[in-house]
Amino acid sequence: MADSYEQFKKDVYQLTKIDLNAYKERQMKRRIDALIAKHKIPTYSEYVSVLKTNKELFDEFVNYLTINVSEFYRNPELWKVMEQEIIPVVLEKTKSPKIWSAACSTGDEPYSLVMLLNKFLPLSQIHIIATDIDKQVLDKARMGLYNDKSLKGLPPEYIKKYFTNVNEHNYQINQDVKRCVEFKEHNLLKDAYPSSCDMIVCRNVLIYFTEEAKVDIYRKFNNALRPEGFLFVGSTEQIIQPASLGYKSYRSFFYRKE
Repeated sequence: MADSYEQFKKDVYQLTKIDLNAYKERQMKRRIDALIAKHKIPTYSEYVSVLKTNKELFDEFVNYLTINVSEFYRNPELWKVMEQEIIPVVLEKTKSPKIWSAACSTGDEPYSLVMLLNKFLPLSQIHIIATDIDKQVLDKARMGLYNDKSLKGLPPEYIKKYFTNVNEHNYQINQDVKRCVEFKEHNLLKDAYPSSCDMIVCRNVLIYFTEEAKVDIYRKFNNALRPEGFLFVGSTEQIIQPASLGYKSYRSFFYRKE
């Protein structure tokens, strides 16, 4: 690319409030360069000019930056741990838990949480805060339309109970489940965090951030949790030395605020 990636990062922040400095540079720059090349735009500065005037390309760019790989009940064995060992402990303290699904992507995760919690609580007592930086995926999440590949990890009884089969490969989630989730736009690097959470779920997102950004986010998560609240992370995101960040390891990929 013919001009400065450093200036490009500043321009992108001005346009989107997405701080590219917090992402692993080689990986992110490769993704961006591929996208720009697809549109045959020769320089970063020209691409920025296009983003300012072309909403379709702007939306494509934001969607491309934010990594949206999601499915219901991802890593089913960890959801079994959640059901058997984590939620019962949370419900010992409150029957109306405050749960935050951070970087929720297309909604698979917060809706999975609703369905699991419904084993313990009526839907009327379930409220999940679900946030993501990407407006487009939040719109998809609110729509609640999913293909069968997204549902492959779900227990069959959940599909039968909570979804309507739209056609051969697509399913619509029920309105009663939708009403349990409050979707909001949120930037983990910049925006204020919810407070007094009983559980925070943030999985398979922080692997894309620098070590410094990860530490900052884990500290903010800790501040957002109630004492003895839980943090559930992705299967490639174990926290090294959790005690230094105010956590103790509870089970693999589950941490508890000390």
